[in-house]
Amino acid sequence: MRILLVNKFHYLKGGSEKYYFDLAKLLKEHGHEVAFFSMKDEKNIKTDCKEYFVENSDMNSKNIFKALDVIYSKKNKKAMEKALNDFKPDIVHLNNFQRQLSASIIKPIKKRYIPIVFTAHDLQAICPAIVMLDREKNICDECKNGKYINCVKKKCVKNSSLKSLLGAIEGKYYRSKKIYSKQIDRIITPSEFYKKELEEDEIKPEKIVALHNFIDMDDYNVKIEDEGYAFYFGRIIKEKGVLNLIKAFKDIKYHKLYIAGDGPDIEKVKKYIKNNKLENQIKLLGFLNSDQVKEYVRKARFIVVPSVWYENCPYSVLETLAMGKPIIGSNLGGIPELVKNNETGLIYKYDNINELIDKMKVLFENKDKAEELGKTAKKTAKENFSKEAYYNKIIKIYEGVMKDVK
Repeated sequence: MRILLVNKFHYLKGGSEKYYFDLAKLLKEHGHEVAFFSMKDEKNIKTDCKEYFVENSDMNSKNIFKALDVIYSKKNKKAMEKALNDFKPDIVHLNNFQRQLSASIIKPIKKRYIPIVFTAHDLQAICPAIVMLDREKNICDECKNGKYINCVKKKCVKNSSLKSLLGAIEGKYYRSKKIYSKQIDRIITPSEFYKKELEEDEIKPEKIVALHNFIDMDDYNVKIEDEGYAFYFGRIIKEKGVLNLIKAFKDIKYHKLYIAGDGPDIEKVKKYIKNNKLENQIKLLGFLNSDQVKEYVRKARFIVVPSVWYENCPYSVLETLAMGKPIIGSNLGGIPELVKNNETGLIYKYDNINELIDKMKVLFENKDKAEELGKTAKKTAKENFSKEAYYNKIIKIYEGVMKDVK
């Protein structure tokens, strides 16, 4: 089978890119031919596959006509036509294509009756700001069912009237052209929660398949230890709930929290730690590479995922489970699908700091329970998130959609 993988970034920017490259590797291991379609960038990763690149673009341009390219780019449409004529794929698998690549790339694919699968790594199909948060970073679903005027009123996209208007126009265009509801043949959501959200936005349930992401279990076959600390790794930003986690430590004595990562709220975090004299308990590690993160996870008592927004299927959770460590996670989005309460970790109500404190105390004070949850976590990861299990499911999706289109 010849599969054209599409993603606007061709370097490891986030979860979508990790999936894009990992899926290519998995498909190639099973004898399929893979090509990439993305944007030019000096950070791009060179692969041994065919690669098709378009010029880098985004909605930050001060030229309104260039900014409108994020909605429909004639140049990208032509580039896709050339890629299709050259590679002749059996199927096109879209990942993050909106904005930079634009909906224009859909038309030449449909014209050739090539099946389109789309993995929804976020909720841009519903929310022009993508994350279902307003500009104050509070959960918001006011744009559901095409009510994009709310995005403009609240200036949800980077607190900019123009960018919010462009996001709303883009949303209206995608809806009017039925990009998600008709032109894409199958949508994969990496969580049941995202599937439900898209269904509530008037996309037919039979078009959507919930399928959690996968990892290579061999990469996480490590010898675990327990040095007794809690660990958070990720962006230091409001929606990740890091400030809630730090506030919780005001009421936890004699235990330590290590935080790895950087982000726009790092100064707020530092200030809170200093003002509340938490320097002896909370250690900020800054940005760590993946091997360094793995080492801290390996020696932690448990990991905390305190998100206050709708997470999808975070790789941080999958990787932690695969290493056999329990997770304390908030009850939002796809997290409770991965972290089973009292089986692979503990779940708390996302805005209830007292409940978070109680859950952490349970594992700080009960090493045996943490170990038991960790063992179940590793077993669960092997059974549900392995690359072998994923391959069998993704191929069935490809074969099914090819049969439907033909």
